[in-house]
Amino acid sequence: MSQASSGARARIRWISGPVLRARAEGSFALREAIRVGPAGLLGEVIRINEDEIVAQVYEDTTGLRPGVEVTGTGNLLGIRVGPALLGHIFDGLLRPLAPGPAEEFAFEPSVAAGATIGAGGAFGAVTSARGRPQRAVMPPDVAGRIEWIAAAGKYTDDATVLRVLDANGKAHDVALSHFWPVRTPRPARERLASDEPLVTGQRILDSLFPVALGGKAAIPGGFGTGKTILLESLAKGCSADVIVYLGCGERGNEMAGVLEEFPQLIDPRTGRSLMERTVIIANTSNMPVAAREASIYSAVTVAEYFRDQGLHVALMADSTSRWAEALREVSGRFGELPGEGGYPTYLSSRLADFYERAAKVTTLNGDGGSVTVLASISPPSGDFSEPVTSHSKRYVRSYWALDARRAQARFYPAINPLLSYSEDALDVAGWWLGRYGAVPTARARAASGENEWLELRRRVLTLLDEQARLERMARIIGKDALPARQRLTLMCADLVNDAFLRQSAFSEIDHYCGPERQAAMLRLLVHFIELAESAAAVGVAPEQIAALDVMRPLARMGEDIGEGQLEQLAELERRVALAFSTLVVASTPELPVEGPHAA
Repeated sequence: MSQASSGARARIRWISGPVLRARAEGSFALREAIRVGPAGLLGEVIRINEDEIVAQVYEDTTGLRPGVEVTGTGNLLGIRVGPALLGHIFDGLLRPLAPGPAEEFAFEPSVAAGATIGAGGAFGAVTSARGRPQRAVMPPDVAGRIEWIAAAGKYTDDATVLRVLDANGKAHDVALSHFWPVRTPRPARERLASDEPLVTGQRILDSLFPVALGGKAAIPGGFGTGKTILLESLAKGCSADVIVYLGCGERGNEMAGVLEEFPQLIDPRTGRSLMERTVIIANTSNMPVAAREASIYSAVTVAEYFRDQGLHVALMADSTSRWAEALREVSGRFGELPGEGGYPTYLSSRLADFYERAAKVTTLNGDGGSVTVLASISPPSGDFSEPVTSHSKRYVRSYWALDARRAQARFYPAINPLLSYSEDALDVAGWWLGRYGAVPTARARAASGENEWLELRRRVLTLLDEQARLERMARIIGKDALPARQRLTLMCADLVNDAFLRQSAFSEIDHYCGPERQAAMLRLLVHFIELAESAAAVGVAPEQIAALDVMRPLARMGEDIGEGQLEQLAELERRVALAFSTLVVASTPELPVEGPHAA
């Protein structure tokens, strides 16, 4: 945070928790960051009424009283973003939770004095002691002719390494890090449509409910449905270059688990620590409530900073409900009239502001980058009609609804396929078709102009919808009273659930499933369903199909067949075809013999 002062002063007149009112003795600006009391507590101006300011304080206000001085900083509430972010853990205002000595970075300039550099342009490469290379980029609001640039060497992130003269002849000193206000989206040259998914490694998400790069997904679920475990799995396995993990208002023991586990994880793509490409922002439920409201903006600003380096960033926010509760509490102290559910009337617009910062863009430097937002929601009593969930649905394109009944049955991830949806599916269908083309098959529909992935996805979703209808009927009349065709549908749906949708986050083999393996598994299951339906049409009973010796390998193929073992899936498919061929021949009565040899 910049320590510059606007010269404005005020004296506290009234204070309640994180909210204060003060009589101004100078000119404050709306959303200006302030320092309160001798400890310099950080706050922000929320309202200005003649000579009175109303502000919220982002630190513990215990001990403050009327008469304490408030000082303006002259800056909007903001944070410093730079190479020192990766691999570290911060609070909601981006202050290190475990401060250490200033880190030095190896800087290699890529431009020379006399050259012109644009806003957001790259002027060098930066490498930390951990070995993660980054770009040194200009602030988005500074451009001009380079008057001086530092030689290659080691520098702290706040040391000046560049001096630029703008069009007005004003000099700007540029460091490896720079200040940016958190509530102001970082500019980009152009927003782009996305036709590529963020690969999560979770089959039910990638194959049925994908989210595009630069997209946004909401993950609502009641207590105990596995939201945090799912977000941690996504952070470990998704295809993003950088992970920003925000624990917003979550229980301290959950965040303690994250803080302990992440530094020990190995990135499968590099073989190095996963923390090298991760930023963790921890703002637990016992921290000041107002800081929780600011933490979500700090996190998305950090994500945009790495996006501006031409990287794909995944922001995991856990959870937006706790953020909305902070809005509600502070709003009540402001004396604002409550809206639906007691939340402030501007809840919807604040959610829109947050989600709209997710995007795939062309950066100011001309590179491609993206921020994908994956935000969990904790609706009270699992009620998805409550305001945070219902408003979030208006702004996201992927909706992954967690089901308490599936979680109680130890079915993880506990995503209900009948309540979830993805509006990005059609946009990323072309990308998925390429993955299906990597596995030769006689049933490929590309020649007919169809997209095989969309067809298989539709087939599975239709089957799961039919399962829900038949299970309601079976609860009334009993499963054994259903016709054979309907019993077969239930059996096939159970197989899809066990073999494809169930995926253990703690399995050494199945915690991650790549696109090619997903494609082969989905095609194999649909082939099984087609063979089962053909067998049933000639009189084979569902119970005979369920007794086939290939059923167990099918149900356990996610656990038994790992990445890069597609030939084993192909062999399993051949075994399935042979098993059905043998079953049909054995179950079909011989045709009557005609002619001179007839009895």
